[in-house]
Amino acid sequence: MSAWSKLNPANVQRWSRRAMLLSGLVGTSLPIPKGWAAQSRPGVGLKILVAYPPGGVSDLVARALAKAMADQLQAPVIVENRPGASGTLALELLQRSPPDGQTLVLTAAAAVGLVRHAAARRASNKAAAAPLPVQPVAGVMRTPLLLVGTSALAPSAFADMVEAARKHPGMLRWATTGEGTTGHTVLQRVSQLAGVRITHIPYKGGGQQLTDALGGHFELLSTNVAPSQLSALRDGRFKALAVGAPHRLPVLPDVPTLAELGYPSANLDSLFGLFAPPATPSQVVLRLHAMVEQALRSPALRQSLLDANNQPYEGSVQDFARQVEHETDR
Repeated sequence: MSAWSKLNPANVQRWSRRAMLLSGLVGTSLPIPKGWAAQSRPGVGLKILVAYPPGGVSDLVARALAKAMADQLQAPVIVENRPGASGTLALELLQRSPPDGQTLVLTAAAAVGLVRHAAARRASNKAAAAPLPVQPVAGVMRTPLLLVGTSALAPSAFADMVEAARKHPGMLRWATTGEGTTGHTVLQRVSQLAGVRITHIPYKGGGQQLTDALGGHFELLSTNVAPSQLSALRDGRFKALAVGAPHRLPVLPDVPTLAELGYPSANLDSLFGLFAPPATPSQVVLRLHAMVEQALRSPALRQSLLDANNQPYEGSVQDFARQVEHETDR
């Protein structure tokens, strides 16, 4: 018996109806496509590829999400970390996976934009004309960006940091989780708007980046607002310079947003979600979305997101796909 066939029939009916309501398909028959109930590996219900190294917020969230989905399936949901290339390596693996809904990727929407633009360049085509390289399934969270100064940075205010960058072009080093990520985009926009040159230090993920930041290996770090970062702020190892978020964060009420500092186009956060291979049938996508939606209502999972100052995502498949399109355009 496959993992999918172990689903409680009442739950399947409820999830299916919720999914159809989201898509306006109530009253339409949605037969289960071939491959939906087939297992690519014995004893495995689903596999989630995480586009970042172990230990970061996205990895921890993926594992909590996998547990909640496994409880629904009554079958294992395994998590594999596949970091590299600013989150695009996992997406490239996903593109080669069967479109049966059993392999998913958790990554930032910005990584989808990188893959899309790379494909458009190879095709000598405009990026806007290229289709999304993967199928959006469900948004999981929006993550504020936190810009901090490390022990290697003398200024303790954003304006003073910009002035130091102006006086010493290229001397300040700004670490992010990779080329084309939200942190890198913020760096580029701040540099352009301020007319300064700051050296970019790309990492594969947040774990080693945080360790090096605490060691003062560079001056600036764009990161998330997780407990370890807040602890470093409280004991003076980090200096909070700005946040990328719609509003000031309750946990950091004295830290201005980049918009407040005069950099509205750099005031960005990150959208994370689950993606399936291209050509995954819409019926499968809708059922997966319903599972994620139910998982995000789990008090334990919601609390784990909120504890790391992430905002749980709410919206249909179509809403999420539109947000991903917006991210790739950005």
